[in-house]
Amino acid sequence: MAKSQQTFSKIEKEKKKLKKREEKQKKKEERRANSNKGNGLDSMIAYVDENGYTTDTPPDPTKKKKIKAENIEIGVPKREKEEFDPVRKGKVAFFNDSKGYGFINDEETQERYFVHVNGLMQEVKENDKVSFELERGQKGMNAVRVKKI
Repeated sequence: MAKSQQTFSKIEKEKKKLKKREEKQKKKEERRANSNKGNGLDSMIAYVDENGYTTDTPPDPTKKKKIKAENIEIGVPKREKEEFDPVRKGKVAFFNDSKGYGFINDEETQERYFVHVNGLMQEVKENDKVSFELERGQKGMNAVRVKKI
């Protein structure tokens, strides 16, 4: 007599597959049964309250405000010109006389600005206190019209 081609492990795998299918079918039936209990469109709607927050309850009509369409600004509002002193003060952090460039640290913002020998009004060295103006260069802001204080 020939042996059966079904081994113990194959039979166990088939049993597991069958059990998984049955569990999946039960879950599917439960979801269908529960979907009819108020989980319709109303549960998916979100409202925005008077403060701009999303809620699941409708807003109170007594707190509604009338807004005119011409008062709504679309885009970024224009900036008003800020009055500031174009002359800044700082300290020379680094300057290379042979190459003709260096860097100045701004006293207020602690930002570092590039300075070229062409932007100097007087000769400067490292750690000198200077006044300067900023000008946009190819790679960022450059210090120009640099004078010792």
